[in-house]
Amino acid sequence: MSFVKVYIHFVWGTKNRVPYFDTPKLRQKVWHHIRENAAKKNIFIDYINGYSDHCHCLVSLKANQSVSEIAKLLKGESSHWLNQQNLTENRFEWQDDYFAVSVSESMIEKTREYIKNQEKHHSEKTFQQECETMMFRYDFAQKWGQLTGNKSAKADYA
Repeated sequence: MSFVKVYIHFVWGTKNRVPYFDTPKLRQKVWHHIRENAAKKNIFIDYINGYSDHCHCLVSLKANQSVSEIAKLLKGESSHWLNQQNLTENRFEWQDDYFAVSVSESMIEKTREYIKNQEKHHSEKTFQQECETMMFRYDFAQKWGQLTGNKSAKADYA
């Protein structure tokens, strides 16, 4: 038997950052569905939350799971479900990309709190600002600059 404890903090946004999840009630319905669907697929979501245009998940990977597989399963099925349920005015899509970083045992509680406090957090900072902060904090600055065309943003978040 293998013993594995690998936590991944996933973040992904809606296509073009459209604020589809414009009420706390709708957000909770979506997060609840993602958690239920994950459990059916043997994916353990430790914590999930988000805001009007994005989702945060703290996932504990099993030995036979990959980051890309988990992202594909969670995003794909939830997008399909959202459209089946007609929960958004227009056709729903997640953005193609996602953010994922490992979380050390000593940072699990802090990460849970960060995910838990998305409502408060986004009353002060946009998702764009949050993305930029994460890209530079986790040393994705060069790739982020290529994606956004912002070559000088690193100075703002270093």
